Parts: sequence; structure tokens; C-alpha cells
Amino acid sequence: MASTHLGNIDGIAVLDFGVFLNGSEVKKQAVATAMLDSFKKTGFVYLVNHGIPAEKIKNMFQWSKRFFALPIETKLLAPHPPSGTHHRGYSAPGVEKVTQHVYDEEDLKNIRTNVPDVKESFECGWEENVSMPNIWLPDDHILPGFKEACLDFFWTCHETELDVLHALSMGLGLSPDVLVKTHTARDNQLRLLHYPSVPAKELADNKISRIDAHSDFGTITLLLQDDVGGLEIEDPTRPGHFISAPPIEGALIVNAGDLMMRWSNDTIRSTIHRVRAPPHVKTVDGMTPERYSIPYFCAPEDWAVVQCLPGTYSEENPPKYEPITAGDYVLQRLAATY
Repeated sequence: MASTHLGNIDGIAVLDFGVFLNGSEVKKQAVATAMLDSFKKTGFVYLVNHGIPAEKIKNMFQWSKRFFALPIETKLLAPHPPSGTHHRGYSAPGVEKVTQHVYDEEDLKNIRTNVPDVKESFECGWEENVSMPNIWLPDDHILPGFKEACLDFFWTCHETELDVLHALSMGLGLSPDVLVKTHTARDNQLRLLHYPSVPAKELADNKISRIDAHSDFGTITLLLQDDVGGLEIEDPTRPGHFISAPPIEGALIVNAGDLMMRWSNDTIRSTIHRVRAPPHVKTVDGMTPERYSIPYFCAPEDWAVVQCLPGTYSEENPPKYEPITAGDYVLQRLAATY
């Protein structure tokens, strides 16, 4: 077990996922059990030796920085549509406002106006998705190679997604393909995020935000972040209090989303998290450093019916949720972000 569990960061397990990818069945089960345990406790886990090549990660961050360094009028040539249900293309700072279960249009408008999210993003997904087509820069000469790099990284992340879902199924005592078979990446989303440098005092006074407290609404999210920090998760033992989830060199952070919590009948926790100024941040002229991150949001096929998995309910602990298709649930949540 010592070779599997490398430690904890404020209760979040740090696991050597290479043991799952290359080890014996006994060692695979040890990783799967430890991962499930961390998801039960915190909803998050750190994975090292996760299978995404370090060079590909480095290159994708470089592409992200090149894209966001373009003039805003150039980036807006690949505009995110006004509706949040078509989550593709470029969003300028202040356009998207991440919230937690706020669906009223007027309430959303007031929240965006009063405390805007100061971040910019670019989203893409499965290139053949006709219901949510990708939105690229119209001229390949603007940033040659960007589209190809994004799509290649999208499919690289999908391979790791399947490995994580395989491990989760093993942890839950289910057949390895129970979750994998509904996750073909058709509804996944690769997001490049840039948080510009902003006045530290305005962040501290809640006049602006980076990303407010929220839970993700898919199955799992894979997160790669630079070394700046700022990610915080809600303390599972003290609701309303947040603890830092700092970057670990070479590690992938994985968190469970609302659909995974629902699927597991609340066995797995979908934890609220946010992005703030990094703890003990060194400011320059009162400005926080800029931050880059790359989340990969994973969701089942639209048609997949999400109902409590075998083994997660009993007579004493009956199912807490009615069955729902993944598509209906995700579209409802997406529509509330714009």
C-alpha cells in the first residue's frame, strides 16, 4: 500500500496511478480502493504517473499561452455563442459567470454584474459533434497548429479518463466497463483557462472573482494547473470553509462531478470548489500573478440513463435520486452559466 499511497494534501490523497496502469490485479485493486476512499472523503484525488505525457502537457500550456496572448479582437473571431448550451469557442473576461444552482435569468444577470469572473477561456470538444460543433479561428494562418494540438490533447485526456473510470468501477466493486461503456468523449470538453493578473485587494474584497464556489456537473474532471495555485475546495468537515489544493509538480487532479455523486447514490462526494488568490501570494504593485489551467470535463453520452449503481443502495439506504438522462441534466446546468 505504501507504494500506492504517497501522502495527503489537506486530506486529499496523492496516489501513484502508474501502479494501476502497470501493476498486478491486487495492486490495481489497492489503487482503486484508495481512489474511491479519497472521493468519498473529499471528492478529489491527486494522481502522479497518470499516463498523460509530460511533454504533451508542457506543449498544451504553451499553445494556451500563445492563444491568450493574441489581441482580443482576434480571439473573438472564434466567439462563444450567447447561449451556455453551446459551450465552444472563446469567452472574454466577465462573460461567463460560474454559479452554484442559480437558474433565474435576472438573478444570474445581477450576479455577473456585481461580482464578475475575471477569466478568459477557450473550449473545444469532439470534432464530429454536429449538435455542438467546435468554433475555431477562421484562418489557420492566425495560429497554425492550434486546432490540431487541441484535438490531439483532447483524445489524450480521454484515454486517461477511461483509465480513471475503470479504477472507479473497480473501487465500487463493479464490472470494469460499467462506466467506460457510456463515455465515448462525444460530450467531453477541453477548456483552456487564463486568469489575468488582477488587483489583489479587489479579489480579497470580493469585488471580482476568478471562479466562484461551484461543483462540476459531469462525471469527473481532470485538471492540470500551472505552479501559481489558487484552487480551493470546501472542507468536508466544515461546510463554508475552504482549504487549498495546491499544485503538485507532475500531478493530475481529478474531482468527481454531480452526475457521479448522483450515480453513486452519494457514495462519492461532488465537492464545491473555487479559484481565489493563491495563499501567501507574492504580489507585484498590488497585482496577483496570472494563472493558467486546463480542465477536461467528462460526461456520459446524452442517452445514458444515470440511476444509482448496484451496490450503492439497499433497503436501509434506498436510492436518493430518480433516473435522468445525462443530456437533460448537463444542458440544464450549462444553460445557467451564460
